[in-house]
Amino acid sequence: MSEQEKVVDSSDEAARRLAAVLPDEAIDNLLADAESSGTPVDGVHGLLNRLTSRVLERALETEMTDHLGYEPGDPAGRGSGNSRNGRSAKTVATTAGPVNVTVPRDRNSTFAPQIVPKHSRRVGAIEDIILSLYARGLSTREIEAHLKEIYDINTSPALISKITDVVVDEITLWQNRPVDEVYPIVYVDAIRIRVRDRGSVTLKSAHLVVGVDVDGLKDVLGIWIAAEEGAKFWAHVLTQLRNRGLRDVLILCCDGLTGLPDAARSVFDKVTVQTCVVHVIRNTMRFISYGDRKKVATAMRHIYTAPGVAAAEIALKEFEQNFGQQYPGAIEVWKNAWNEFIPFLDYPAELRRIVYTTNLIESINYQLRKITKTRGHFPDDDAAMKLLFLGIRNISRKRGGASGTGTHGWKKALNFLVVEFPGRLT
Repeated sequence: MSEQEKVVDSSDEAARRLAAVLPDEAIDNLLADAESSGTPVDGVHGLLNRLTSRVLERALETEMTDHLGYEPGDPAGRGSGNSRNGRSAKTVATTAGPVNVTVPRDRNSTFAPQIVPKHSRRVGAIEDIILSLYARGLSTREIEAHLKEIYDINTSPALISKITDVVVDEITLWQNRPVDEVYPIVYVDAIRIRVRDRGSVTLKSAHLVVGVDVDGLKDVLGIWIAAEEGAKFWAHVLTQLRNRGLRDVLILCCDGLTGLPDAARSVFDKVTVQTCVVHVIRNTMRFISYGDRKKVATAMRHIYTAPGVAAAEIALKEFEQNFGQQYPGAIEVWKNAWNEFIPFLDYPAELRRIVYTTNLIESINYQLRKITKTRGHFPDDDAAMKLLFLGIRNISRKRGGASGTGTHGWKKALNFLVVEFPGRLT
């Protein structure tokens, strides 16, 4: 059972115990009193708000008793060196709206409450709500308006930005965490974002690296933002992964990223660089008129479904004879990608289906694009990284946790990999 499931079960158990403590008769009396006094059930001045205030105050009193070691009025407190010293009032933001509470104080000022921490103006899930809304692409001003409308909580874009900054340390740990020694397959792809840099808005790429481990589980190994890419940039990225424990990659699947194949071979000398076949098809289709797309797609299929390199070369020659004069740009796409495409032809069908495309990353990138496209641009790389990280974390939770999901047909593919790459999968 995951930690998240344990928390849910614990919450359900607490709710059941609370229901047992509060019988239907007591709840009916509360509702009747609220109705007779004209008090609404929810809202800023509603019954739930007042109950929240009372529960918080009771929890604070319990914390004070635990801190001092004796109950109010207990003779055991005499001569203890510390005692209760009145209360101070404060208003805190909760999901029930602003709640007024009185916080007990001790004479030595050593009491540090946990349920309503000192100087805190937010309690419970408010910060989690802000992080969740931010991870879904809402801007700080949109979150400010949402909290005011739904919870009657006054915030500011600066405060919301400060709250989301709590993940900065988490990002650093995530980007530097240890990784596995070997990944049979690593996918690399990128999304384009706009970032303000040196006074002007620049188009940059956020490169996503996803590894498939020996159990077939997918894991985002990191995100790297850069305005330009090349062998030096990719050598830096791959060296970081090596320093984090990665020693071998069997197949690196990517979309013709400049300098990546050479950098990959320099860092992992035995790696096989495989271009994404779907990207080659898409890049080819950019040169094809709408009326010819169907027959061009049929002709290309003979290339990437060929049983071997020789058959694929024949299919490419036929493709060039039929369309080369009309669409020379399409032929050029295949020729430029050929060296990184042909390893694909040596794989059995089970493995071809897995390395055929970087759609694994593209499905993640699609969701990241949804949350980044609402921003005109980011003020800096750190702001972009913060949103992308929260988006990845949100996606990972939906997909079953930090380890991600499995890979369909992995066992058959793994058996081929063990034979094709002897001694490299341990």
